[in-house]
Amino acid sequence: MPVTPADTPGDALAEAVLALLTGFPEARRCWVAYSGGRDSSVLLALLARLRPRLRMELRAVHVDHGLQPAAADWAEHCSRRCAGLGIPCDLHRVRVGPAAGKGPEAAARASRYEALAGLLGPGDLMLTAHHRDDQAETLLLALLRGSGVQGLAAMPQVAPLGAGLLVRPLLDWSRTELHGLVQPLALDWIEDPSNLDLSLDRNFLRARVLPLLAERWPAAGRTLARSAGHCAEAADLVERYAGQTLAGVRGSRPGTLSVDALLRLDPALCRAVLRRWIHDRGFAVPDTRHLGRILAEVLPARADASPLVAWAGCEVRRYRGDLFVLDPLPPSPRDHALAWAGPILELPLGLGRLALRDGSGKGLDPAALGAGALVVRFGVRGLRCRPLGRPHRRHLKHLFQEADVPAWVRGHVPWVLADGCLVAVGGAWVCDGWHGLGGRGLRVEWSGHPWEGLRFHI
Repeated sequence: MPVTPADTPGDALAEAVLALLTGFPEARRCWVAYSGGRDSSVLLALLARLRPRLRMELRAVHVDHGLQPAAADWAEHCSRRCAGLGIPCDLHRVRVGPAAGKGPEAAARASRYEALAGLLGPGDLMLTAHHRDDQAETLLLALLRGSGVQGLAAMPQVAPLGAGLLVRPLLDWSRTELHGLVQPLALDWIEDPSNLDLSLDRNFLRARVLPLLAERWPAAGRTLARSAGHCAEAADLVERYAGQTLAGVRGSRPGTLSVDALLRLDPALCRAVLRRWIHDRGFAVPDTRHLGRILAEVLPARADASPLVAWAGCEVRRYRGDLFVLDPLPPSPRDHALAWAGPILELPLGLGRLALRDGSGKGLDPAALGAGALVVRFGVRGLRCRPLGRPHRRHLKHLFQEADVPAWVRGHVPWVLADGCLVAVGGAWVCDGWHGLGGRGLRVEWSGHPWEGLRFHI
């Protein structure tokens, strides 16, 4: 007699997982992040039994970090187990290198999620086997790091990942409840020896702290997870309010904020807006110390100052009334001198490229250039230029000020010289004596540089 899902162990859990997944009617493919450990083995087995009732393709993915001597054996175990269940399994090998500000656990997790995100098409689901005890551990770690409500919200059940969604269908179930299904489901799994390493914070909490808490408060795991849920609600309210406020404090350039508008906000709201802005721009949200420095050092700085607060992969700078969040400034190119025979010159340090294009009489005069090659330099002191239509030669500092180019960008602007004379500055100015008057000239274009979208006239 065929076994139906209602006759199998773990009925309540299976039905809860099915109910959650049916809430994504547009999803066409469901992935299971399968490590081979006990928790993900339970999830995979449940989904295999639910497969006839799922309206989406079911696949598994195993990410091999290469950090354990037996990593290849684990990958083989996962592949064999999936084959036995008739579930296609993708094996992905990732390289875990050192990451600024991250320990080995965080670096491995970042590499893993990057690999998982790359698999998802629009609307695809990636299921992980995180459960209620994982949630409690995550909350305690966040508390011990002094996190705000966003960190204390711990792990959401559904979150964006790549082009699809990350779904944690087991968050309402404890480790004990899940592990009770191992024998009825006839599972074999991999024991990761690193789980016994108590020098890792999460392992220490799991092995020493949570059992002690449960001894005194048996429902500790459940109540900690509930507190994480309350923090998630609070974090959602903060995010909504910050998003609404953010719309009213935009700066004069794309992606910037108005310093004056930020200074009028309550400090707590200002911090929330800054966090939302930095996150939305694709950067890692700073900790409390760096946020405090933005409020204390950058916002109230003099209009002619160039304050900077930086952390891993991000810089916050101010120029006049605008606040910028940027990739770290490239190293100074001052020592570079590049011969340019045209038409295109790739610049060093990610500073884009220069190109000579057929243009109007406002461009460079080919005859004036002669046969000598152009030279591109950066940050040469004392040079002047009289752009077309200007009555006098000006120091470049003053031209940059008039064009609203911040001091921290100016030293990275390419200057084009011929025979030691300044010919052109970036794609903005051709200097007096080098114009193609009345005929066709060569227009200088500077593109692909980090500030291309910020409306600096360079």
